Amino acid sequence: MSAPQPVLERLRRRVAEDPSVAAAGAAQGSVRRLEVVRGAVARAVREEGVLLPAVELTALVRELADTLAGLGPVEGLLREPGVTDVLINGPREAWVERDGALVRVPLAFADGEELRQAVQRVIGPLGLRLDRARPWVDARLPDGSRLHAVLPPLAPDGPLVTIRRFRTVPWRWEDLVAEGALVAEAAALLRQAVRDRRAIVCCGPTGAGKTTLLGLLLSEVGAGERVVLIEEAAELRPACPHLVRMEALPPNVDGAGEVPLRELVRQALRMRPDRIVVGEVRGAEVLDVLQALATGHDGGMCTVHAGSAADALVRLEGMALLAGMPPAAVRAQLTVALDLLVVLRREPDGRRRVAEIARVRDGARGPEVEAVWRP
Repeated sequence: MSAPQPVLERLRRRVAEDPSVAAAGAAQGSVRRLEVVRGAVARAVREEGVLLPAVELTALVRELADTLAGLGPVEGLLREPGVTDVLINGPREAWVERDGALVRVPLAFADGEELRQAVQRVIGPLGLRLDRARPWVDARLPDGSRLHAVLPPLAPDGPLVTIRRFRTVPWRWEDLVAEGALVAEAAALLRQAVRDRRAIVCCGPTGAGKTTLLGLLLSEVGAGERVVLIEEAAELRPACPHLVRMEALPPNVDGAGEVPLRELVRQALRMRPDRIVVGEVRGAEVLDVLQALATGHDGGMCTVHAGSAADALVRLEGMALLAGMPPAAVRAQLTVALDLLVVLRREPDGRRRVAEIARVRDGARGPEVEAVWRP
């Protein structure tokens, strides 16, 4: 940046003291606050009489706005096309996933406290905090990105920040076929399964494409069906004509106000749903999901972290047992409630693909899986 450091400091002070910035607080949201800060930066630059070429002036306004209302140097990484994940391992180490590959990139925070303050700037307007009393946070940013952060002493080498970005342009089946994520035969099978109101579980490891596939499956639901979509953090943007969305609430700064997924599933049952869809099943809500699917709410969908179709059944069974359902009842519910398990994998080169489609059948000792499609 061509402006001298003392000038930059004066600009920062001017913007910090601008009444419009103070007024654009939590009630107006992070996006509105960023717009106000950019306007205040532009005014401060004019008042300081800073003379820079147009390109450098634009970059200066953006840099100061990022520093005062955003994540500082991380904002530049989030603007890069093709970046889906930003992984910050302390104040001076960062990696991005770009086009399926992890790449180390430069990062310029002075220390861990500066990094913590940057995170606090963006989560503060959301009613969240990150400090020694609560050294971790989960947040959904205004652009839909998901942020997770952990502080020392839980992270002894410095704050850990993970940001997952989501594609703004919806995926199409043709896109996945073109990228080799699945073949046309598998796409046709899955689309028909949605039309036939089969209960579908997408399973796979982190970053395998479960959410992407779930969104595409929902796009096949017709306008005559009311879909209630329940997520821990709103990520899905399905092209679904009649969609009702609900999002779980984490505890507030006082540790109160939490609304878990299980409560939302129960509320969904009273909302005249044709299909109940849960973004990810990871706890006691599995009981209500299975009971809903087994009692006439056909065509439900969800995702679960598991490496194979058999592992997905084991994981769902384990969650139900931990939630207090008797073993025999769990196995009966799984057999009745589930139809198809779609297994997604992530290859070493970063490519994601559908590895298997299996059906759930009644076996001698409970539910079993049988492959109906493999590449």
